[in-house]
Amino acid sequence: MGTAPESDNLQVADQTILGSHLRERRLSLGLTLKQVADSAGLSVGFISQIERGIAAPSLTSLANVSRVLGRHVSTFLALPAGPNSITRLDQRPHYAVGASALVYERVSALFPGSMLTTVVIHQPPDYRAEPVSHEGEELIYVLAGAITVEVDGAVHVLNAGDSLHFSSRKVHSTWNHTGAMASLLHTCTMDVFGDQTAVEADAGRGDAVRPRRRRKPAS
Repeated sequence: MGTAPESDNLQVADQTILGSHLRERRLSLGLTLKQVADSAGLSVGFISQIERGIAAPSLTSLANVSRVLGRHVSTFLALPAGPNSITRLDQRPHYAVGASALVYERVSALFPGSMLTTVVIHQPPDYRAEPVSHEGEELIYVLAGAITVEVDGAVHVLNAGDSLHFSSRKVHSTWNHTGAMASLLHTCTMDVFGDQTAVEADAGRGDAVRPRRRRKPAS
């Protein structure tokens, strides 16, 4: 079975604390689970699982939920700053929400007029991402392994070297149907990191979940 990539810079956010913050914000707005789910393009059951710390959302799903709650995702989750235009394989920080979920490496930089968000995603064996839809478009390029991508009911099996470009408005999800880690280059136009947000979240920013560093065990 594949495992998450080992890294001295792996930062893991506590999904239970994250869920608690999201629930508190939803209740303060007087919103029901269904209202949040419908507006975020997710299922009621999945929103409930996130709030209870049972499920770890992907970054795009978390950004969608945060938008519905009137806050940027950085209000609830501390995210890495935009890197320089060039990144190095052994220097990029790895981060995840939950100990056994997707592991991300940020690749895209921040500069005036930049619109793309690009990450390398390491998807564990048998991991199924939640079906979601949102504004924009995205492109998935498989670096290693294989995944299944479903877009509006159409199922596509992508192997290393394959890619898929689609409208994010269509309901889509991914599934690592193999027994090995899959690594993907993922680019989207969604403002996942808040790079295009001029005004930072004003309330609750200090409550962002700070990821814990998880170091490689000594050999």
